Amino acid sequence: MKAPLLLIMTVWLNTQYGGSFVSSSCSHPPSQWCSSLDTAIQCGVLKHCLESNFTRSHQTADPIQVGLYYESLCPGCRIFLTEMLFPTWVLLHDIMTVTLVPYGNAVEKPDGQKYVFDCQHGEQECLGNMIETCLLNMTSIAFPVIFCMESSSDVIKSAKSCLELYNPGLSWDKIMGCVKGDLGNQLMHLNAMKTKALNPPHNYVPWVTINGEHTDDLQDKAMASLFTLVCNMYKGTKPAACGGGQRHFKSYCHNE
Repeated sequence: MKAPLLLIMTVWLNTQYGGSFVSSSCSHPPSQWCSSLDTAIQCGVLKHCLESNFTRSHQTADPIQVGLYYESLCPGCRIFLTEMLFPTWVLLHDIMTVTLVPYGNAVEKPDGQKYVFDCQHGEQECLGNMIETCLLNMTSIAFPVIFCMESSSDVIKSAKSCLELYNPGLSWDKIMGCVKGDLGNQLMHLNAMKTKALNPPHNYVPWVTINGEHTDDLQDKAMASLFTLVCNMYKGTKPAACGGGQRHFKSYCHNE
């Protein structure tokens, strides 16, 4: 059972604002809080883990698949990822999946057995794309790390601290080994192939696909309110966040 993403977001908020949430006896990173009953109890998140697992087990339809083809330093991509995609994912993770493809408008050229990449916003963007690509390959909690990077003032300089915050068990040296080695080069080549295979071909980023499809209408709706789009397209029982199973709160504190 994976850590509830809402819980992960809560930890980020607490980190930003100095709050306290997780038990001080918890020695596990967020990605492992719900890995076992003992860990959930130790970290004081048993209720959240049980609720998340219950909701996920009662899905009644296939989740909506959201794909984002983007560049790490593209201003519009950063805004969409941090202000639209990630918050929607936190709220609706039980009925949606997210695929991130950091490549965008880059150009790939063969160089012997490897590839070299020319990125729209320069070498730093190529580095950011590569770091995020390696994260996506090496940890299941990559999206919160990428969100942390993209929402910071400096995407590249924040990468190491973002990784240490969300996944301290994964060393920065391993990520950089991927970035500088054959693995990262091949992973970025796959991103190039995925981007080139888009139909219709992309002509800007961020480029959004819904269930593998891209249309101007879907793009416009995703950019306006991805949350509304996912809720409307999901064919199963709507979660409470979408207005399904609405709760009515009728407990009041009266003047005495």
